Amino acid sequence: GFVISSNGYLVTNNHVVENMDEIRIHFLDGNELKAEIVGRDPKTDIALLKVDPGDKSLATIALGDSEAIRPGDWVVAIGNPFGVGQTVTSGIVSALARSRPGLTDFGVFIQTDAAINPGNSGGALIDMNGEVVGVNTAIYSNSGGSMGIGFAIPASLVARMVEAARTGQRVVRPWL
Repeated sequence: GFVISSNGYLVTNNHVVENMDEIRIHFLDGNELKAEIVGRDPKTDIALLKVDPGDKSLATIALGDSEAIRPGDWVVAIGNPFGVGQTVTSGIVSALARSRPGLTDFGVFIQTDAAINPGNSGGALIDMNGEVVGVNTAIYSNSGGSMGIGFAIPASLVARMVEAARTGQRVVRPWL
């Protein structure tokens, strides 16, 4: 996951934290804090967590405009693949509005060829302005590792889910 506010709000995937009894966030500076789930939405696979940073101000990254990205734009994917430690991989936006069978009924994913592997879930997909345009969430793979087809939840959708969780609103989806 990644920190979106200096007072301790973090975003990750729901599938990373569901069924957890205790969540501990490990920061690059070696600090470790206990996190609580503020809200989560299994359908969009987003979870909002909160840690108490005490008197520290946490470094943050801004949610960018995922509506402005286009196929061919460069992005970097941050994560912890296979538990080896934090990594950064680069690639391009391959396609927009993709669906991923078995994950969601919505065709909203950003498709990228930046290497996303097991362990990258909940990490940031960042544009060349240094802003989060997506949350790494899934891959298409026959081998269990990156085959150049990764999927991220757009930041525009993440922002709506975060706001609903922060304010205690219930997520309502239209249907016919």
